[in-house]
This record gives sequence, C-alpha cells and structure tokens, in this order.
Amino acid sequence: MPVPLLKLNAVQVLALAALGVLLGGWLKGRFRLLDRLNIPAPVAAGMVYALLTLTLRDRFLNLETDMVLRDILMVAFFTTVGMSVSLRTLGRGGSQVLRFFSLAVFAAVLQNLLGIALARLFGLHPFIGIITGSVALTGGPATALAFGGTFESLGIAGAPVLGIASATFGITSGGLLGGYIGGWLIRRHRLQAHAGGPAGPHETGERRGDDQSSLLRSVAGVCIAMGLGTLLSAGFERLNLTLPSYVGAMIAAGVLRNLDDRFLVLKLSQRHLEALGDISLNLFIVMALLTLRLWELAHLALPMVAILAAQVALVWVLCLTLSFRVMGRDYESAVMAGGFCGFMLGTTANSLACMDVLVKKYGPAPQAFIVVPLVGAFLIDFANALMITAMINFLR
Repeated sequence: MPVPLLKLNAVQVLALAALGVLLGGWLKGRFRLLDRLNIPAPVAAGMVYALLTLTLRDRFLNLETDMVLRDILMVAFFTTVGMSVSLRTLGRGGSQVLRFFSLAVFAAVLQNLLGIALARLFGLHPFIGIITGSVALTGGPATALAFGGTFESLGIAGAPVLGIASATFGITSGGLLGGYIGGWLIRRHRLQAHAGGPAGPHETGERRGDDQSSLLRSVAGVCIAMGLGTLLSAGFERLNLTLPSYVGAMIAAGVLRNLDDRFLVLKLSQRHLEALGDISLNLFIVMALLTLRLWELAHLALPMVAILAAQVALVWVLCLTLSFRVMGRDYESAVMAGGFCGFMLGTTANSLACMDVLVKKYGPAPQAFIVVPLVGAFLIDFANALMITAMINFLR
C-alpha cells in the first residue's frame, strides 16, 4: 500500500515555522534541561519536527514542502547581519575580527587534515576526508552542494549526498553544543557581561522619530539590499566563484548601511534591524530543521560517522581552549566560543542562535555579534572555497 504524500505550500510551511517558534519557547519552559544546556528554542522545536518527519516517512506519511520562504528568510537574515556592520563599529573591533578569522581558517585546515588522515586510516579516498571536513562542516549545506558535483567528477560517487548528510550531522551537533559550550565557559570562569554599551548611530533620532516610519524604512533597506545582492551573486557566478547565495546581499547591505551612516538617507534603525534579523533567524531555523533529511545519515557508513565524531571532538576542544584564550578569556570570548562551534560545525545561523540564547540568559555581548557574523557568514566562506580548491588540486 503506497504511503500518502502531503504537499505543503509556502504559506503552510510558514505557519508550521511560526508554530515551531512558539513550541520551542514552550519546550524550554517545560523542560528545564533544554534551558540548562542553552539549546536555542527554534533548534529544540526544529529537531522535534525533524524527528517527527523521520518517524512518519515511508511508514505513515511523506511530506513535500515548498521551501521558497526558507531561502528568502535565510537571505533576509544575513542581509540584516551585513547591514549591522558599520565601519564605525568595525574600526573598534578590527583586531578581534582578524584574530577570529585566523582562528577559523586554522580550524578549517585542521578539519581537512584530520578528515584526510582518518579517511586514509579507514582505506577511503582522501577526498572523502575533505567532504566530511571543511566542505560540509565549515561550509555547511550550500558549500557541500556547490562542491558535490566537482567531487563526483573526480570519482567520488554520491558526493552531494555524502556532503549533505555530513552537513546535517554538523548542523545538529553545532546547534545542540554551541550554547552549552558558551554557557559552560561562562559558569566555569564566573564571567559577567559588561553593563550598558554605546548606542547605535541612529538610536537617539530613532527614539524621537516616528517608530512605524522607522520600521518601514528599515524593511525597505533590507529588501533593496536583497535585490542588489542577487545582482552581485550573479556576478560571482560568472567569475566561477563558489559562494553561498547570501554573500551578495551581505555585501550590498554593508555598503548601504555605511552610506546611510554618512548621508542619513534611510536613517536605518539598528533596533529594528536586530528585530527583523531575529524574526528571520527563528523562522529560518525551524524551516531548515523541518526539512532536515535525517534519514540520509543512514547512508553514512561507520568510518564516516567516526570521522564526523572526531570532527565534533576537535571543534569542542578548540572552542574550550584556543578560541576562548585567543579571543581574550572574557565574557565576550565565551559567547564567541559558542558561536565558533555553531559555524565550524554547521551554519552561521546556528552560531547566532546559540549566541542569542546566551546573551538573553547572561547579558549583552555586542562585540561577539560583530565579529562572529562577519567571519562566519562572510570571510570564512571566501577562504574555505579557496582552501578546498587548493587541497583538491594538491591531492589529485
């Protein structure tokens, strides 16, 4: 007897995501362990959806979902991240950005070296070590798909499936561990957030102005940047640069933000940008986990599971030692360590969700929300793509 197929359109998926956001908050209130482990509410709800989908699949009901809004929300979220990067603010944290970027590149190299060594140990092609290294983990699903065809053409059959399955493993691990790692460091070293903080460049005028008009201008700015970003991304494709789709929008958003800092045309509200980003992030994470194909992990043979487990252990150790120490051994560096786990094992959306749950519980970390998104969602993607290409050519 065939299993029924339920098709969900974009609006129905949005409704499920919104319900998931509420469900995640309820779960954290009902099960205190989730709060103690600092698991983000959308991750908790999304994992419930993913497990439910896995349970129903090929037994009772198969789901087919329209994910157009998921991709739009992803771009919208990273656009708000790019629009929050002001050169005035960046100037105060330039050295931290450089240190964190260097750390991320070093960790990505270690991921590939560890993956290659373990692949050889198990008698596998070294390319599999790269796929289960920085391709799927630092790069996430987008990079795994982008390079999947390349690896298949080089003789690694099923490389896209292997990459996506590895990225699924990483996203699950990063989402569950990032907040826990940051919270453990904060409690272990008895760290406290700095009280207060400087207001954004438009905050004073924002309080005096019309709030509804300010929100509308911020939404308009995000939408304009997203549109311009599609043109930039198309240009990257023509140059044969393999980058996630949101990078163009982030660049456009950063340019618009800094032009607005200078000329005050849109008078962008940082408060509204953060709210828009938070809404987009929560809905996106639930949608992403709703479509998490956990059954693809069944295609991972024991050697691949062992490699990925070793990668998780590597990132865990780097977060607790090198990341925390290099970034200053203070409260901000503990929050950054949680974010580092998020994007080195999955996606920057994961890392920001993990950091968000930490700052809501322990206090603000404004520098972390400048450094981590800039490195995790932008700089490391460029470096990782170049490094993957170099390693492929070296091992051929």
